[in-house]
Amino acid sequence: MKLVCLLGSPRRNGNSAAIADHIVQRAQELGADTETVYLNGLQYRGCQGCYACKTTLERCVLSDDLAAVLESVREADALVIATPVYYGDVTGQLKSFIDRTFSYLVPDFYANPQPSRLTPGKRLAFVIAQGQPDEARFADVFPRYNDFFRWFGFEEGLLVRGCGLSATSTIDQQSRLFGQADEVARRLVG
Repeated sequence: MKLVCLLGSPRRNGNSAAIADHIVQRAQELGADTETVYLNGLQYRGCQGCYACKTTLERCVLSDDLAAVLESVREADALVIATPVYYGDVTGQLKSFIDRTFSYLVPDFYANPQPSRLTPGKRLAFVIAQGQPDEARFADVFPRYNDFFRWFGFEEGLLVRGCGLSATSTIDQQSRLFGQADEVARRLVG
């Protein structure tokens, strides 16, 4: 069982990364082969809108650091996506990755009952950390991106969401989030 974890925060040891790391460690203990990718450490561009992935190739045409990440996700059984909320959305680093997943869709994806090039049934979890303590704020981030990944054939996504966290928060104080992370790891590997 292969699990890929994408860290979307520019802060390598931020709150979302700490929770995601907990999931990855538990998944390893449960026997998963894991790979963690720190997106901010890569050199890549966003989708160019060239449609080469729909006309001449079955993958993204860009040959940058994200090409290997897209392939790892293609081969994975489970995916963990971790991000803080920046300006009411995922980080720019993660959004650029998500835009490049357009290459996972077949050319006639709008009409095709099997719109994805990925093997169906992959498992998915999101880790979202936000400074805003009001849980109603930015609650739309997870369902929006979960829908995209369901389009790719991922099962209903799991969520660990921490509200009221900041750069000075110590995630160790958030034992509830680690408890949720343990359950997510079990469900991803199980």
